[in-house]
Amino acid sequence: MRKPPIHKSFFNAFRGVFLMIKNERNFQIELFAFIINIFLIFYLNLCATDTVLILIVSFGVLVAEIFNTAFEKICDIIQPEFDKRIGFIKDISAGAVILMAILSIITGILIYGKYIFL
Repeated sequence: MRKPPIHKSFFNAFRGVFLMIKNERNFQIELFAFIINIFLIFYLNLCATDTVLILIVSFGVLVAEIFNTAFEKICDIIQPEFDKRIGFIKDISAGAVILMAILSIITGILIYGKYIFL
């Protein structure tokens, strides 16, 4: 199978992100939190290091949600009916998202706290 041209690969990747925005409620919520973080980065005038840390954990949550959704969709194709084993896979995938979200909240508290509670 021939590889698609690079512009087609980028198009497909961005289409995947837009599908997540359009169809996945949790991704929409996490994207809203990301936008709030972008606003706070500029409003509080974060230093470069703090900005990078906030961006890393924010993108980490979004990426984890994309993988979680992909795992869930694959599981639904493999086993459309309820199966405890599939439920386990979905739960641990969602667990990765919640752990990343907890890390991002802790990071946000530690970083934004320095700027808000001077």
